[in-house]
Amino acid sequence: MTPDTSEEESAAANRARLDHDICVHIFTASAAMVGVCLTVIGILRVVISLRKEDLLGDDLLAFNSMLYLSSCLLSYWALRTRSLRRNHRLERMADSIFLLALVFTAINAGFITWAISAS
Repeated sequence: MTPDTSEEESAAANRARLDHDICVHIFTASAAMVGVCLTVIGILRVVISLRKEDLLGDDLLAFNSMLYLSSCLLSYWALRTRSLRRNHRLERMADSIFLLALVFTAINAGFITWAISAS
């Protein structure tokens, strides 16, 4: 075994560990964000019932929570799979959906703020 082979194997092991760590972080963060979305939906429903108005924000948050849930499930599947190729594909999908959900969260926050302050 040459020193180059050992370094390549070490680098591959470090990448696999890093991918695993990222997948764990996506899993925990997206699961927490599902809870945040559900909490905000509940609070928003109270505000809506007190103001006797309906907002689109709760529907947008429900869709946002589905994005976080799909990211959570994909990252969980990636953690449970044994196939390295499938693992990388699932991680990329979970990562992409998680980033999309984060952007959508910021858009929702702006929309809800605008809708509540406008009425």
